[in-house]
Amino acid sequence: MKNYRLIISAFLATTLTAASANNVLLESGTANSTANIVSTDNTPSGEEGESTAAENTNANHTASDFIAEEARLAGINLPKWTPSPTPLPNNAKMGQKLMAKFDPSLKFGGYIVGKYSINDSKEIKNGQRVSNGGFDLRFLRLYANGYCFQDFYYRFQLEVNGAPGEDKGPRIVDAFVEWQKFDFLRIKFGQFKRSFGFENPYSPLLVGMGSYSQATMKLASIGDRIGEHKSSGRDLGVQVQGDLFKAHDGHHWLHYQVGIFNGQGINHADKDRTKDFIGGAWISPVKNLSIGGFGWSGRYVNEKFTDPTTQLPATRRDRWGVGLKYEDKWSVRGEYMSSKGGIVTNINAPKKSDAWYAMVGAPLFKNFKLYGRWDCYRDAKTWNSLQTNWGLSANYNLGKNLIFQANYTFTDKRGTPKLGNHFNTFDLQVYARF
Repeated sequence: MKNYRLIISAFLATTLTAASANNVLLESGTANSTANIVSTDNTPSGEEGESTAAENTNANHTASDFIAEEARLAGINLPKWTPSPTPLPNNAKMGQKLMAKFDPSLKFGGYIVGKYSINDSKEIKNGQRVSNGGFDLRFLRLYANGYCFQDFYYRFQLEVNGAPGEDKGPRIVDAFVEWQKFDFLRIKFGQFKRSFGFENPYSPLLVGMGSYSQATMKLASIGDRIGEHKSSGRDLGVQVQGDLFKAHDGHHWLHYQVGIFNGQGINHADKDRTKDFIGGAWISPVKNLSIGGFGWSGRYVNEKFTDPTTQLPATRRDRWGVGLKYEDKWSVRGEYMSSKGGIVTNINAPKKSDAWYAMVGAPLFKNFKLYGRWDCYRDAKTWNSLQTNWGLSANYNLGKNLIFQANYTFTDKRGTPKLGNHFNTFDLQVYARF
């Protein structure tokens, strides 16, 4: 009997719903006809449509409530009636999908490197002995990086130490986006490290020694010999790079990278109609070992050119290099670089130079690593212009974010006055990452 009663109730509810809807439509039609004949009011038809829809919704609710009550009396559970959601327009759906794919991540961090050094140099400049050392804040950098659209990596880094001024003090060092969807093809655009040399891309925290090699400093543009403002090995441009031929242990057999850059260093616009082309390639016969070469063809414009008798308006920057690196528990790095190009601040300076270094890092015990380096630079590519730095560095890692470092360097300069041709330097450094 309960089921028969429910069937009869449902039939009556359906009849009532139809009747209610017909009454609403008739009333609405009558009102519309009357309005068309008598009234001159310009009420938008949309408002009338909204009123009619509301009345239909009330009618549906009344019928649904009637059926629900009869089902309850019959002991049958029915799902609760809910109105159908209003479909979103296509552009709104596309916006939601786009935001879901955007899914940005963001990480903030930084590091600080403090230093105290002392040396026994007797070098004299401008009639006075040069400083024998002191306290220094090597780096204070802040960065933010992350991913968006899964495949786009972005990074922004500020250097905030140093006295404010042109090309020094607080400034942007990194600002780029890189598309990383494929291992064999990645495209980077913005301001970032030049792709010349193995050591140049290393963070100061990972170099192992208290400073970069002379090859990286002078010829990979950390502090370029040609007179470029301090650019920390970076420039503005675009670079394509990738890894090919994946081995069974996960490493790739071949890496390539090639980029086009302004040639004027960081935070400076291009000053001529030429661009710098920089590239490199290396093979990895075993995991963690890379052997390869690099090339650089470009031109630097002297932005402070005032005197043609003592300065160059511009100079070529044509360089090549070869090297190897192995990074695991042990570290091994070695490179040779050769350069052609003058110094824009000195018209009489040599036009050729070269540099090389060899470095080994040995893990002596847990969290402690000892590095040794033979580091040479020839400003005129002659033996008489050779400067050699013999260095030892002891690194102790207290966790992942704190490094204590003690460095010793013996410097031998040929072709300089006897008082300044060789000396010893000791320094202590603390690296803290946050």
